[in-house]
Amino acid sequence: MDYRESFFALYLNQANKVLCIKKISECGISSTLVDVRIVMQAALLCNASAIIVAHNHPSGDLKPSSCDIKMTSQIKESAKILRLTLLDHVILTSDSYFSFADDGMM
Repeated sequence: MDYRESFFALYLNQANKVLCIKKISECGISSTLVDVRIVMQAALLCNASAIIVAHNHPSGDLKPSSCDIKMTSQIKESAKILRLTLLDHVILTSDSYFSFADDGMM
């Protein structure tokens, strides 16, 4: 069921193999709060080299909001400081997806 917005992070090693998948938050119908420090903490704890983040849009609208774009920028900058790479931010709906990397927004 796609009724609440959830945010997940995938943590990868240097060979881009998944080390860990962590639910960062799950909140309401139209938004979820993401603390960048929690995203980075988990990356450090599992010795990740790269991160992919993803969240769903229960509305079915794939267009990234201004908050989505700002959050992606914050995660990317925080990762860079820690010498990690943010590979992508994926927005999911029940039948499709939007990739920041595929759209040239990374």
